[in-house]
Amino acid sequence: MPPAERAPWYERAATKDERTDRTRWRLLDERGRQRWKYLKTKKEADEWPQTAADRFHLGLDTQLPDQSPAHTPLEAVHNGLSFFSELQLDPGNWACEYGGPMFLLPGCVITWYVTGTDVPEETKTEIRNYLWARQNKIDGGWGLHIEGDSSVFGTAMNYTTLRLLGAPADDLRLIKARALLHSMGGALMGPHWTKFWLSVLGVYEWEGVNPVPPQLWLLPDWVPIAPWRWWVHMRQVFLPMSFIWSHRYSHPLTPLTRQLRNELYPQAYAAISFAAHRNSISPKDNYHPKTALLNTINWALVNVLPPVMSTIQKRAEDWVYELIQMEDANTDYANLGPVNAPMNMIARMIREGVDSEPVKRHRDRLDDFLWVNKEGMLMNGTNGVQTWDTAFVIQAVVEAGVAQDPKWHPMLLNALKFLDDQQIREECRDQAKCYRHNRKGAWAFSTRDQGYTVSDCTAEGAKSVMLLQALPGFPTLVDRSRLEDAIDVLLTMQNSTGGFASYEQTRGNATLMESLNAAEVFGNIMVEYDYPECSTAVVTGLALFTKTFPDYRAEDIKITMKRAVDWISNAQRPDGAWYGSWGICFTYATMFALESLAAVGDTYASSKRAQAACKFLLEHQNADGGWGESYRSCEIQEWVDHPQGSQVAQTAWACIALMEADFPEKEPIARGLKLIMKRQQANGEWLQEGIEGVFNKTCMISYPNYKFVFPIKALGMFARRHGDAALI
Repeated sequence: MPPAERAPWYERAATKDERTDRTRWRLLDERGRQRWKYLKTKKEADEWPQTAADRFHLGLDTQLPDQSPAHTPLEAVHNGLSFFSELQLDPGNWACEYGGPMFLLPGCVITWYVTGTDVPEETKTEIRNYLWARQNKIDGGWGLHIEGDSSVFGTAMNYTTLRLLGAPADDLRLIKARALLHSMGGALMGPHWTKFWLSVLGVYEWEGVNPVPPQLWLLPDWVPIAPWRWWVHMRQVFLPMSFIWSHRYSHPLTPLTRQLRNELYPQAYAAISFAAHRNSISPKDNYHPKTALLNTINWALVNVLPPVMSTIQKRAEDWVYELIQMEDANTDYANLGPVNAPMNMIARMIREGVDSEPVKRHRDRLDDFLWVNKEGMLMNGTNGVQTWDTAFVIQAVVEAGVAQDPKWHPMLLNALKFLDDQQIREECRDQAKCYRHNRKGAWAFSTRDQGYTVSDCTAEGAKSVMLLQALPGFPTLVDRSRLEDAIDVLLTMQNSTGGFASYEQTRGNATLMESLNAAEVFGNIMVEYDYPECSTAVVTGLALFTKTFPDYRAEDIKITMKRAVDWISNAQRPDGAWYGSWGICFTYATMFALESLAAVGDTYASSKRAQAACKFLLEHQNADGGWGESYRSCEIQEWVDHPQGSQVAQTAWACIALMEADFPEKEPIARGLKLIMKRQQANGEWLQEGIEGVFNKTCMISYPNYKFVFPIKALGMFARRHGDAALI
């Protein structure tokens, strides 16, 4: 076909060899550990049939039947549950992609490359498919997350990933991406993490990377900037990063990486003074510019302190490596997340060899982060959201008033069994030595293997168990002593402010520590912060526990709740909303805040705070009755309308918020629920809309089960409060 007749580069259909047979993929779930398997033969496929959940996640026809049209809220609830219950997996949990960030796959693929990991062809194919699907159609680049504008970080890293996975440099799509990257200054203008990963691969030079000294870990614990005071994600990434940086590990050059050296920069590689570009960064990536203090420290670490630092280098590396080993042991190699896990794997390779047992264990565990959807294979933001979503499903069904319907009893019983199995029953080995918070009695975000205490996951897990076990017909699988363990953990997590952070108490001074934030693309990453979502979850969890077991630590709980409610009240903005740190954004946090205020009796009739929050929500209701808020709200911390208008999940959040506050007028809520019902499909599902979650202000992340859980909860709550009359 002559060039003039070819379809635009972004409309070209994938060739046959760029597709796998989607009917051959299966999701294996072993006690919450989720891995996608590709079956090579028809015999294997026949012996392991695809489930409705497999087909749904792959974007195939679920083959689930249409339901009778819903006219009332409860009819919509039952239609939604008829569909969603079919997605429950055998261990009792629900799975979903937890994607969105575009910097996770590159770290994994670079790690595979430098460790000589054999990557199946079907995996390479589907990762390529996903990255092609998520390439920005206008300029050819990639952003920090799937809805973000193209950046050097996203473009350099994903271009590199595609090349490592076999995409040719003369592919029109890569030509477009390369032109964009060069127009932004090339990989030289990438943030710190770009330069780190490209140095590991051998296509950037270590002298152009700002220092990540392991010697910091030798600071006494009392020092205000000691790493144990950092936010857990920051310190667990810094651990292996500092070990790798200290060794200046770079993979030996190959023909492919020699080519990449020529492709990632607009100038000749040999002519680049990398040391002059340690602080070069594109404005598109520079959300949190480095401070003068950090630049001064980095200068000293490069130009003044190396002779001193070298005298303690081995001791620092040994201590950091011991901490890496403890992280691997305490998570059974699942690790905190998909950023530190590949780095840990490289660190273990450097110290123990590419064929060592720790490297083999890491190879196996990296599969836990991979997910296949209709576009291809992505990398989840954790090893899943199993516990978190399962707890919310239970709450939604109970709050909807249909938990005692025999039809849903098996589904709920299996969900309860899953939460029973996933509660963490023991403390970490060497807990104090490796700076881990208490965890006996806690629930993690994903699985017990991952094993990190999270305040709101523990609260929501305990709340879900108590709600369900209080109903006739459900067994007591999690006994009182184990619920007391959960409460004991929560009571250790309150900050001096009265608020609650995520994984542990705040350990460092935020102002001081953020002045040392070297990850330019994120904000508020250096220490734990008080979060409305975490604080409100703890309040509602403690309130239900006190109602259920009024004699246990009653005074401690009363004081904790009072301080937390005071913090939540003070965190309300002048416009009446709360800023969401984990969901988008004001809609999300305001829902939880009003739920927690209602738990202590503060509702619209008696609370000016509840009145102000309701006013805020109603001011942002759209003409179609729904609510739609853009992720840009998270970045600029002011409301921004969603460019596609009302969103089902956010409409449900707003309706729940108004009902939690006992807003006296049902008409605005009914209008929102009408929109939700009209968007429900004939088979009971709701289609995926905009991205739902966020972390560190700038990076969005997906919670696809929210479009089921919260509409079901909102519709059921309305029926309980206002009757189950027809809305459409």
